[in-house]
This record gives sequence, structure tokens and C-alpha cells, in this order.
Amino acid sequence: MQAFAAETAHDAAHGAAHAFYEEPTFWVLVAFVILIVAVGKPVFRAITKGLDERADLIKAQIDEAVRLREEAQETLASFQRKQRDAAKEAEEIVARAKAEAARLAEKAAADLESSLKRREKQAMDRIAQAEAQAVEDVRNAAIEVAVSATRRLLTEQIDEAKADTLIDAAIKDLPGKLH
Repeated sequence: MQAFAAETAHDAAHGAAHAFYEEPTFWVLVAFVILIVAVGKPVFRAITKGLDERADLIKAQIDEAVRLREEAQETLASFQRKQRDAAKEAEEIVARAKAEAARLAEKAAADLESSLKRREKQAMDRIAQAEAQAVEDVRNAAIEVAVSATRRLLTEQIDEAKADTLIDAAIKDLPGKLH
């Protein structure tokens, strides 16, 4: 800078007017601009390329994230469908189990009723059999009492000759009573 100031002062003192392109400062400036453009162009390309690669990487990551999100939503929807299906199936199983339990309860009630009726009939048959046996026993006892009483009466009141005639008459009547 001091050199430029000294040269400018020197030119002003000598009165020489030079065109701006004859000045070395101008050419230094031009060379500097050319250097910046020459060096800046590859640097700009490298920066642009790096930014483009970074943008592509970010876009790929975003696309992957979108794909993963969609995949997660599909998986979630699938699991929700499976959960609904499982809940529906569980409800159907419970309904079938309730129906089966009701059917088994009805069958058990019917079986119990038929068993009770069968036992009641058996009890009634036993009662009727015992009643018939009791009637038979009473009849047999009555016959024995009657026969015994008749013997006693006959032995006490009928003499032997009359008894023999009664026995002969009973023997004659016997074939007619047996048929």
C-alpha cells in the first residue's frame, strides 16, 4: 500500500497521466480476479457437488423414512385386523361355549327328569309289588286263620260220621273245581 501511495504521489508530482490499464495495480487486480475465478470455479464445483450429494443423501434418507413409515402403518393395520379377528373369534368361541353349556344343561335336566321318572316308576312298581305281596300274605294268613278256625269248629261240632260224608262229597266235587 505504501508503494501505491508513493507511486501515486510520484505520478502526481510529475504530472504524468497514465491510463488505468497501464497501472500495475490494475493488472494485479485483474490477475487476482482471474486467480479467484480459476481457483473458485473448481472449488464452487466441488462445493456444489458436495451439496448435491448431501441433498441426494438427505432425499434418500427421507424416502427411506417414508417407506419405513408406510411399512409400519401397513404392519400396524395388519396387527389391528388380526386383533379384531382374534376378538371376533373369541366372541364366537364364547357364544358357542355358552350355547353348548345351555344345551348340556338342558340335556342334563332332561336326563335327570327321565332318571327321576324311571326311579319313580321303579319305586311305584316296588310299592305295587309289595302291596300285592302284602295282600297275598294277608289272604294267606286269612285262609290259614279260616282253615284253622274251621278245623277247630269242625272237630268240636261235627262227629266222625258226618265228617266222613263231608270229605267224600268234597272229593267228588274236586275234579269240577280243578278245571
